[in-house]
Amino acid sequence: MIAKLPLNSPRWRDLEGVSAEEVRLLLAHMSSTAHAGTDVGWKQTWEAMTEDLLADGTVSDSAYAALPHLVEAAAALPPEESVDFWVDLGYIVTAEDRPAVPADLDAGFGGALRLAERAALRSLLTVGAPARVCGQLALSCVAFAGHHIGAALWDVEPGESYLQLVCPGCEHDTEILTFFVDPVHPTFAAPELTDLEHLVREGRHPWGEVADALRADALGEEWEPFLRVAQDVAAAGVPAGTPGPAVLCLVAGLVAAKGTPHWAGTERARQLALLTGHFRCWNCEQSWTVADGLVEGPEGARPHTAGAPAEAAEAPAGPRQDGNALDTADGAPWGRRTAFAEAVPGASGGVDALAVVSVPGGATLIAGAGDGGGVCLWDAADGRLVHGPLPGHADRVRALTALPLGDDRVLLASGGDSGSIGLWDAVTGRPVLEPAANWLGEVTGMCRVSLADGRTRLVTATSRGAVRLRDPATGESVGRLNPSGRPIGSITAVPVSGGGTLVAAVDTQGGVHLWDPAVDDPWDAGAAVQLKDRALSDAGHRVAAVVAVPTVDGTLLATSDARGAVMVWDPATGTPVGEGLPPSTGTAGPPVMAATMLHDGRTVLLSGSRHGHGLRVWEATTGTVRQTLLDVAVTCLAFAGPDVVVGHDSGVFTMPFPSG
Repeated sequence: MIAKLPLNSPRWRDLEGVSAEEVRLLLAHMSSTAHAGTDVGWKQTWEAMTEDLLADGTVSDSAYAALPHLVEAAAALPPEESVDFWVDLGYIVTAEDRPAVPADLDAGFGGALRLAERAALRSLLTVGAPARVCGQLALSCVAFAGHHIGAALWDVEPGESYLQLVCPGCEHDTEILTFFVDPVHPTFAAPELTDLEHLVREGRHPWGEVADALRADALGEEWEPFLRVAQDVAAAGVPAGTPGPAVLCLVAGLVAAKGTPHWAGTERARQLALLTGHFRCWNCEQSWTVADGLVEGPEGARPHTAGAPAEAAEAPAGPRQDGNALDTADGAPWGRRTAFAEAVPGASGGVDALAVVSVPGGATLIAGAGDGGGVCLWDAADGRLVHGPLPGHADRVRALTALPLGDDRVLLASGGDSGSIGLWDAVTGRPVLEPAANWLGEVTGMCRVSLADGRTRLVTATSRGAVRLRDPATGESVGRLNPSGRPIGSITAVPVSGGGTLVAAVDTQGGVHLWDPAVDDPWDAGAAVQLKDRALSDAGHRVAAVVAVPTVDGTLLATSDARGAVMVWDPATGTPVGEGLPPSTGTAGPPVMAATMLHDGRTVLLSGSRHGHGLRVWEATTGTVRQTLLDVAVTCLAFAGPDVVVGHDSGVFTMPFPSG
């Protein structure tokens, strides 16, 4: 028996998350399963309860009172019934945001962890769990033993090939997109394990049986050193001071011994063994153990060497900044950035929207606008101010787009917070339509569409869901899109075969819509094909931004979410293309994107987060990813030929895209 807060104690009223009555109901269901051997729905009840115990990554204080009751009940279940429970519990006890255990609940919670360690190991050793679940269960057991590497549970996702690490030295993210390959032969030596006799866990522990279950030949002769380390760690009881790589050897060994089917357990164990190696940070260029990169603030972490050893996993290279000069992580020149002239000398206004404008004569201008600074046009070649600030917008400008109309006329459209829409002659800088506030809501996006009959239309979207087709010469509304009326956060134009253009948009609920502006009825899909809902839901992809992606075979659509994940879609079929980019905390947040096709046919996509400093530069055709860290807070992105245009919290600059 372990100490538990009585379910009739008034102390429950002081705790947030779950109530004593909810715990009592779940206990009744679990007890029925333990005695009758039938599932009466306790797993569904438990799954719903976990959302309250671990809400948005934060552990509620009621968890410390509820878990002693639930762990004791789960320990009485048949081992095969409780596997998922122990994995869920592992996520709870390793969550990053955990309040301190209240003093009056500490003894009970500590006892629950000790019981969970024994019971979860029993499930691990007696149940043939699928290989990937087995890895999660092994990490959960390590967490219950009190070892910090159990927190890797959050980073080592089953079925994913990528791995994200945080440098213990400079705290920058490093992403390795194809980390979990299957190395038939080890590519580096097993971690050294010295002085373990001084770390042996005091008292009785349940890991002795684990040591007996680990076979040194489970992965083949070359892997024996890794499994011998695993046996030593288990025999010592996984003491808290054991080096992280050594404990990860134990996790891999358990998956090799108990993962099902056997071939899948062997494959996953070899993949997990890669976690015992090193990685090199792209920013500070120091080499660290992967184990140290998996957990926050690892105690005693030290760089392995001044350079990267042979066994270090290579991280994608990215530019480092020294003044205006940019170098890649390996020291090769990236280029120099060109800062644009201040719109108002001495001011430090940020730029919230960008547009690239090609004017007659072959010149390229960059339009930018933000909060109270007016609309400006700069020469893309040297950054000098050509026009502006153009007066008229009294509000913040959030959207810009270029409108080439033929006969050497190029207009620039601008949209503001108050719903104001302005039109400007990009060549002369003179207003064609003075901005005026309206009731449709703030302008959240603009784009230009071409119809098959040669007409050009300006599309505007607002936070109130008003998506309008407008005559670019007058700004007058000539059609409507978005019949659902959902508020729109981002739009883009997607050219299609036959000379037409579709409009892709994201609503504030994460839904993606495609419309054909060539049809008069907004409910008529026309040539538009919607993205497959199943593909979106399977990826957990709640879209927040869209951008058109030109390729040699036509235009694709890229979507990004607040986790930093990017997916690419074929607008003709609504299906995903390739694997996309995985989530990234370095680029997580309200997304910003830009895409282009370079002269040599390479398709390039930039992704980052608004007011973040990190960018990912992705060559979609080759899969190459570069990570970039800048000294400004990025607000918007664009491409001007081979140059990247960065709008930020105090201005605009360009930097060249590397040529090879």
